[in-house]
Amino acid sequence: MIRSAAEILREYGPFPGVDRVDGVTFDGRHVWFASGDKLNAFDPASGKTVRSIEVAAHAGTAFDGQHLFQLAEDRIQKIDPKSGHVLATIPAPGGGGDSGLAWAEGTLWVGQYRDRKIHQIDPQTGAILRTIESNRFVTGVTWIDGGLWHGTWEGDQSDLRRVDPRTGGVLERLEMPLGVGISGLESDGGDQFFCGGGRSGKVRAVRRPRRSSAAGSGSEIPVDPRSTPPGS
Repeated sequence: MIRSAAEILREYGPFPGVDRVDGVTFDGRHVWFASGDKLNAFDPASGKTVRSIEVAAHAGTAFDGQHLFQLAEDRIQKIDPKSGHVLATIPAPGGGGDSGLAWAEGTLWVGQYRDRKIHQIDPQTGAILRTIESNRFVTGVTWIDGGLWHGTWEGDQSDLRRVDPRTGGVLERLEMPLGVGISGLESDGGDQFFCGGGRSGKVRAVRRPRRSSAAGSGSEIPVDPRSTPPGS
């Protein structure tokens, strides 16, 4: 396992009227984050808030290239980012104990905080397709370059973990400074992660380490259930 200190590149916030940051996602232009009763978007270049949608937003946030998905207590909402309207809802697998949310190749991935699990679910029905076990509390979840990453937060300790999607085994850890937690997680598709900071009211950009082909060996798998049998 590769283990190193997380490199924080930038801090955004605190934001006006925001007490905490939970789920985080990126639409290719703006960073969106959940703050309880709103979804907020900011420009990562300037750090300025550019948009807010009044909608229940209690945990993880995801973007599929067209729609936002937002955990709200025991359900997942599908939201039109242009109008702010909730288009559909499905049950969340944890019934309210859910944390992170990510989109990857046609499915949603949902973190279970205290249950220490990540579920791959059908975005139309909420049916569980696969479950991965973790040995730490799971917060944010994201995929990048075929690799699954999730955040952890227990007490004053928090880290980012790249895990084997087949087994849940930890392949790489980025340890945050003591007292700096991760509540939500998203990749920018490049060399950094956006990490929600919980009650700090901040979003932090963390450098994603470069990976050699050897470091990535055995960790990249297809995640579309049409090509990977559930439970594999």
